[in-house]
Amino acid sequence: MKILYAIQGTGNGHASRAIEMIPFLQRKAEVDVLISGYQCELKFPFEIKYKLYGLSFIFGKKGGVDILKTLKKLKLKNLIKEIKSIPVQEYDLIINDFEPVTAWAAKLKNVPIISLSHQNAVLDDNAPKYGTYKFERLILKYYAPAKIKFGFHFKTYSSAIFTPIIRKEIRYRNITNKGHYTVYLPAYSDKKIIKVLSEFKGVKWEVFSKHTDEHQFLNNIIIRPINGTDFIKSIASSSGVLCGAGFETPAEALYLRKKLLVIPMTNQYEQQCNALSLKEMGIPVLKKFNKNQYGEIAKWIKSKNTIEVHYPDCTEDILDAITLPFYNQVILPTIVS
Repeated sequence: MKILYAIQGTGNGHASRAIEMIPFLQRKAEVDVLISGYQCELKFPFEIKYKLYGLSFIFGKKGGVDILKTLKKLKLKNLIKEIKSIPVQEYDLIINDFEPVTAWAAKLKNVPIISLSHQNAVLDDNAPKYGTYKFERLILKYYAPAKIKFGFHFKTYSSAIFTPIIRKEIRYRNITNKGHYTVYLPAYSDKKIIKVLSEFKGVKWEVFSKHTDEHQFLNNIIIRPINGTDFIKSIASSSGVLCGAGFETPAEALYLRKKLLVIPMTNQYEQQCNALSLKEMGIPVLKKFNKNQYGEIAKWIKSKNTIEVHYPDCTEDILDAITLPFYNQVILPTIVS
């Protein structure tokens, strides 16, 4: 069987999940990998056959998506060209993690596709929903369409939702506490982060930033460029994690039994829904990141509460379950004949 695994390249979450899943698929099928988008910092341990421009969202510096920069980076004609030209018809199955080019190509060319993403779980009827953001829900629904959908979330809200895929570097990491707090807030500027965190002078902060290429040392705050290895070391040896309400970083912090404080991105429906789910689990959530939140941050620092989660290693079982029907359709007729 020949599979095309398609990854959304906005952020690192989709990529880290792919790094765990693809080796299992390669044991049973011929797998090509595609990534579209341009904001992923992770290095892949396998060949990327297709690298596309795709359609990405640009993080701003004021707590949300930078709509203007996102629109400026949008290349609609190029997107349509990529959808038309990508040879999805050469594959028996497309596995898609919120990647728009192959999703639309598979839909237009009637190629079998399984959508496997956190976004699917957010859209599930049983998962927490934020407000009345109908337009944002439509974007999630039609950004990378597919009829067969499975999702990942902090909890199994339905039979179509699995618990997070935890990468091996986290799952088998030795957990310590060296007293610092790991910070990852890519939607805020370094200047803003420094301004807020510098108020907590007795606390050591290790900030990982998308906005710098060099280390900065400012009293009790270290600003570091994004580096996967350094980030894993920092989070595993931290007292707690302060981050956006994305999916992978909060899930990894929970798995490592770290104190967690999240700030959902402004006007970002998916993160607002994530924040509701985390809040239900007992995780503190800040609406904004400014001086009005000093009291809540100080309260979190003093707190010793951690949340117990059960995220078993079921990656191979999940992939076997969702691909078996397609494997039987492709392989069994060949064996019989």
